[in-house]
Amino acid sequence: MNPKAITVFIVDDHPLVREWLANLLRLEPDIEVTGAAEEPATALSAMIARPPNVAVVDLSLKRGSGLSLIKDLQASLPSVRIVVLSMHEEVSDVERSLRAGALGYVMKRESTGQIVTAIRHVHAGRVYADQNVLAQLAGRMIGRLTDASTDVAESLSDRELDVFRRLGQGQATRLIAEDLGVSQKTVQAYCARIKAKLALPDGAQLVREAVRWVEQQRAGGT
Repeated sequence: MNPKAITVFIVDDHPLVREWLANLLRLEPDIEVTGAAEEPATALSAMIARPPNVAVVDLSLKRGSGLSLIKDLQASLPSVRIVVLSMHEEVSDVERSLRAGALGYVMKRESTGQIVTAIRHVHAGRVYADQNVLAQLAGRMIGRLTDASTDVAESLSDRELDVFRRLGQGQATRLIAEDLGVSQKTVQAYCARIKAKLALPDGAQLVREAVRWVEQQRAGGT
């Protein structure tokens, strides 16, 4: 055990991803994996008991939200630096993750070396993300990007945007409820609030708008 090693805790609801990432990081002499969990509550308890230097967090978790976990970590363990490792490529997800307290954002499609580099960067207190994404974020901050997709992201809460995105990816409300660990009625309530905020007349239009938004976000990240 290296007393100067960067200690890392992994939070991902896919066992294969946790195992792959742990094995990858164990190859690095300056990194030590101290634990892993699949859901926010378990992860937070474990990290409070043994705080790591860096937490690697997926945004889509069963029985909870990665964004909520990031905010809870900021409140309970502000010294823990956070890297998001996610399949979501929407710039709005990167922005919300950084606003919540993450310092790094790595997409799962990127090379394996990116996550190692991100961990070292955030441990040193530096922000890490794809340069193209950072450029888009800078554009949003100075008002260069003012399309409808940005308005959607800014008008919805974190959980509402999560539900909206999942609808756009083709998930039914039952599956969304299972993934988020809430009742189907709760998801339907989120859908109702989203429709009201976006002035959409019915559920069919909500789904169409969600699909359009997801496609726009993906196109913007390419």
